[in-house]
Amino acid sequence: MNRPLTMGDGRPAMTDHARGAEMSGTIRLTAAQAMMRWLSVQMTEDGERFVEGCWAIFGHGNVAGIGEALHGIGDAFPTWRGQNEQTMAHAAIAYAKASKRRRAHAVTSSIGPGATNMVTAAALAHVNRLPVLLIAGDVFASRRPDPVLQQVEDFDDGTVSANDCFRPVVRYFDRIQRPEQLLTALPRALRVMTDPANCGPVCLAFCQDTQAEAWDWPEAFFEPRVWRIRRPEPDAGELARVADLIRAAKRPAIVAGGGVIYSGAEAALSAFAARHGIPVAETQAGKSALAQSDPMSFGASGVDGSAAANAVLREADLVIGVGARLQDFTTGSRTMFAPDARLVAINVHGYDAMKHGAEPLVADARVALEKLTAALGDHRAAFDPAPRAAWLAAVDAHCAAPDPGNDLPTDAQVIGAVQRAAPDAIAMCAAGTMPGALKLLWQPVQGGYHMEYGYSCMGYEVAGAMGIKLAAPDREVICFVGDGSYMMANSELATAVMRRVPFTVVLTDNRGYGCINRLQQVCGGAEFNNMYVDCNVADQPQIDYVAHAASMGAHAVKAADIADLEAQVAAARSRAIPTVIVIDTTAKDGPAHGLTEEAGHWWDVAVPQVGGPQRLRDAYTTYLQNAAKARLVN
Repeated sequence: MNRPLTMGDGRPAMTDHARGAEMSGTIRLTAAQAMMRWLSVQMTEDGERFVEGCWAIFGHGNVAGIGEALHGIGDAFPTWRGQNEQTMAHAAIAYAKASKRRRAHAVTSSIGPGATNMVTAAALAHVNRLPVLLIAGDVFASRRPDPVLQQVEDFDDGTVSANDCFRPVVRYFDRIQRPEQLLTALPRALRVMTDPANCGPVCLAFCQDTQAEAWDWPEAFFEPRVWRIRRPEPDAGELARVADLIRAAKRPAIVAGGGVIYSGAEAALSAFAARHGIPVAETQAGKSALAQSDPMSFGASGVDGSAAANAVLREADLVIGVGARLQDFTTGSRTMFAPDARLVAINVHGYDAMKHGAEPLVADARVALEKLTAALGDHRAAFDPAPRAAWLAAVDAHCAAPDPGNDLPTDAQVIGAVQRAAPDAIAMCAAGTMPGALKLLWQPVQGGYHMEYGYSCMGYEVAGAMGIKLAAPDREVICFVGDGSYMMANSELATAVMRRVPFTVVLTDNRGYGCINRLQQVCGGAEFNNMYVDCNVADQPQIDYVAHAASMGAHAVKAADIADLEAQVAAARSRAIPTVIVIDTTAKDGPAHGLTEEAGHWWDVAVPQVGGPQRLRDAYTTYLQNAAKARLVN
């Protein structure tokens, strides 16, 4: 196919017919060209493109239409090449999360496996309420060449394609079968991505023949548009009821979720908590809304929670969720809060505000906190700061550098080393042992924590670190990843090298899936198929992660011990490419990372009722005792 000529601003050059059409108020473009031109002029209130550009792997189904359109528009809507559709989308999602949902990326794929590779990432974005635009190539709208290469045929429904897999895991789905359908589909897509309540991923399944089809587009369609993120005000009745509950409470406590950060309510939360004497616990998504140095920050909540935070939550007679989904890790599978405790849920979406029988306050988090402060006046509850001080002292001791010796370091000691070397960095992770350890032990500055724990998707880490660094180029980014997650998805390391996106990967090698191995034992199971030593293999793998990372162009090194790790983290700061630091760690770190008596809480993971040895029967007895404590109010 011949490449079309372009105008000086990157737009496709017009034929005489198109020039005449533009003079009469229309512009003749292919559907793909129209999509990219429209996206290039959708702006934020800060004057930036809301969708900054597009990650792309081209193939059958998007190379001819979308590929040519992206080439033609050039830097007006840039294209970035990745290595895998899922991890490209992970990078885009991390970018949106680090941008507090104020900016986003698009991701395009071919039909078939390229498209379905993005389904996992779509689910991740959906669970975490994060905006990403997935432009999946689709089969021919005309059906003329059916079945085309990679087409999934439904024997009973001619309207189905593989892209229907996206329907349950996106907030908005549309199949573009005619060019003019973009006139409604594109604004609907951006409406969802910029809606604080319904924010999430969008999939536009773009039929490949439609991509290449020309149409006369209204010139007004391409006028720049500013998308403003609304701040819903609370209902006066709901506000009054919640204020009354707070006044009546003797021991209120706050659970801060990701909605605090997306609302930009960090300062409002700090002021509210301090003025009214209410300690703050944090979810994975809400961690670093308050700096650890904030005197009202009591640390992590729930299953992977701190002694201080969990103590105030267990004793609270009123629990106030702010921008939190109240999932099982936060609530200890509904056993954390006292049976007679009242719940309030401040959330921009009524779905989340009604969970667990909570008294809802449906509003933007910042607006709600400011209005509650005005309603409460000088009201202040009494709280004890001693548990917070005791907890932080325990963290310092637990994360301290070990005495010289031959023992492998723990995850806590690794975290302590990185904390000492890079105290102002953004620590990020997604799955395995490290999320719980970091939530417990990382002491962030405000905004110094990024965890994907809604979907807890192994393989998010390396691509996510790149997305964070793209969103926050002036911040140091530390990616914590276990050997298991690294093996799942590491190829975007090569992309980061090619694009000169520097971040530091701390790769902890415990020779298997140490986190799930421990869970397996807690649930009464035998050690089986998680650690390499317990797998049905002829030889134990000896994987050289340093050589592997170096082969993709990263600076890679193995840390000899904790002191060397600190030095290597500090040295990485000067490089313009990613650094991968490998360190061997123990696989025996406990469920609460050595702080069993001071941290953690029960988590509901179903245990087999019959058919096992005594250890399984004992685990089931314990399971029944804990499950009986669950609050069943929905």
